[in-house]
Amino acid sequence: MSSVVLTRIDDRLIHGQVMTSWLNYTSATKIMVVDDQTAADPFIKTVLKNAIPANVGLGVFTAEKAAARLVKGFKADDRVIILVKYPKTVWQMMELGAKFEKLNIGGMGAAKGREKFYKNISMSDEERDILKKIIGAGCKVEIQIIAEDTPVDVAKLLE
Repeated sequence: MSSVVLTRIDDRLIHGQVMTSWLNYTSATKIMVVDDQTAADPFIKTVLKNAIPANVGLGVFTAEKAAARLVKGFKADDRVIILVKYPKTVWQMMELGAKFEKLNIGGMGAAKGREKFYKNISMSDEERDILKKIIGAGCKVEIQIIAEDTPVDVAKLLE
């Protein structure tokens, strides 16, 4: 999966920080949004398509279809950013055979059932447990809001 240049949890999906910082940093040619609810909403898919530069491809997938696409692989010159809203989506893809070396957490806002975890990152007990599983499966998990920030190792915060 060397074509995947960033796998990121960000409940805002595509927004200013992703567009400016991460697209420039990764030189991505494609963005893969993985969220079952978003994949079923034609209006939101259109909004997302209009939020990215014309030279960057966009695919919106369910977790199941994304996992199959990841297992299949990409062309050698593809540079793909994967965006998800929740840790459970990454874990679902992993259970379906997708492999991730590194996972970036960029935005998990306050919500019912979530508590402050680190600075502006909030998560529920269930999300903490899922991140522990992801780390246990050999994936490095880091908080890094923009590319210029120093990454923070989530495994150390979960101890």
